[in-house]
Amino acid sequence: MARALINLPKTAKAGAVIEIKTLISHPMETGYRPGPDGRLIPRNIITEFVCAYDGDEVFRADLSSASAANPYLTFTTVATKTGTLRFTWTGDNGFSQTEEMPITVT
Repeated sequence: MARALINLPKTAKAGAVIEIKTLISHPMETGYRPGPDGRLIPRNIITEFVCAYDGDEVFRADLSSASAANPYLTFTTVATKTGTLRFTWTGDNGFSQTEEMPITVT
């Protein structure tokens, strides 16, 4: 399992723009690097990131082998109601990781 770090405010005022930062540590391979036997190591990257706010998608990123080994993403959304933000990373070889964080809107 990869290690994910998520930073967002615990509380926000209704209508406020909130900044969300995510970082995931993942053993990535571009598919271009040769292994000890000279053959290319198969690609193993995170290909997609999605953030949903109470089930509604608010941010999506399609990633490629040119992305950082540990993708760091920053984006904003509007705090509309108390709920849960769900973060999902998917990638090669069946990789999928989901994390959830609550937010209270006053």
